[in-house]
Amino acid sequence: MSVWESVRIAFSSIKAHKMRSLLTMLGIIIGVGSVIVVVAIGQGGEEMLKSQLTGPGNTIEVVYQPSEEEIQSNPNIFLEPPFTQEDIRLLQSIPEVEQVVTASSEFGNVRFREETLEASITGVNEAYFHLNELNVEDGRAFTSADFLGGRRVALVGSSVEEELFGENSAVGEIIRIGVQPVEIVGVLEKPTGVFALGANEVYVPWNTWRTLYGKSDVSQVTLQAKDAESLQIAGEKAADLLNRAHQTEDSYQVFNMEALAEGIGQITGIMTAIIGSIAGISLLVGGIGVMNIMLVSVTERTREIGIRMAVGATRGQIMFQFLVEAMTLTLIGGIIGILLGWGAASLVSLFAGWPSLVSWYVVVGAVLFSMLIGVIFGLLPANKASRLDPIESLRYE
Repeated sequence: MSVWESVRIAFSSIKAHKMRSLLTMLGIIIGVGSVIVVVAIGQGGEEMLKSQLTGPGNTIEVVYQPSEEEIQSNPNIFLEPPFTQEDIRLLQSIPEVEQVVTASSEFGNVRFREETLEASITGVNEAYFHLNELNVEDGRAFTSADFLGGRRVALVGSSVEEELFGENSAVGEIIRIGVQPVEIVGVLEKPTGVFALGANEVYVPWNTWRTLYGKSDVSQVTLQAKDAESLQIAGEKAADLLNRAHQTEDSYQVFNMEALAEGIGQITGIMTAIIGSIAGISLLVGGIGVMNIMLVSVTERTREIGIRMAVGATRGQIMFQFLVEAMTLTLIGGIIGILLGWGAASLVSLFAGWPSLVSWYVVVGAVLFSMLIGVIFGLLPANKASRLDPIESLRYE
């Protein structure tokens, strides 16, 4: 008997017992579907986390971590901005640095007529918008003239627009930051993802921020290297220049966000594997169900087995036939589980705003594992069928 003949008989058996076959496959469907959902959401979340941490790439954060001696000698050291304009010029002089991204933030009151709220007022340079993904939903973004001229213009987050203006557009309106009037020229898209905290945010050009607060120092610095090979060299030079300029040993350090993202990715990968393994336990339960039904099928088809042996079928052919039937059941269940899992992951992504990512190797692995379940749990019934005595089988009622 050929393989195709065995597959045809397997499908005929499944078709003849539709409800029993469906219930048998249910454990496999649930198991495979659960694994696909967990892995898809886990991998999608990992990629989103990495992209939000690293940004466009080749970036390092410059941080200031004073030593205990510095803190003891100056208890107010954390109240002082860690970077000066001279520091920024030093960093811009590094050949391996493509651009220096700066920002300074202060919490303050933002007022529109009688409405007031507390928001983070951030002054940024032009490179900040080139590096960070801040998309304007309504109005326009800052122009070069806004940065150069220090125009009193602002971009506000969607939460600021909702709280101050309700359902009306904020574009073109004049708000007051402290006592200074500032025109809103654009509203940013509502943030999504892991770090979407919905905070009240207002962005102004760096020169405008300096006018508003009377400060010229910077609190946040990010360096973008010209390429990946220059990243480490740029970081080492930046830390060395700043530590020499401020006469400190290791207070200024660089923080590679891509390395952090890789570390977090490993942790999330392990967690996804653990949760996926727990979900995969239902596959074992499904496999036991397949074995149970196949044992029942062997009992029901005892006379059929006896007739086939009487006309020349070998033990190997009988065993192969029942193995094919078990594999067919689990394979169909696996494919249905993949489709349902893919759909469920897409629904979670749609309603929860969490991306899903189904890799081809996960799909292939699920199909192969489903077939393996069929082989493993089909061996006992197939072996039982092949060991039946032909004469006793023919007498079976």
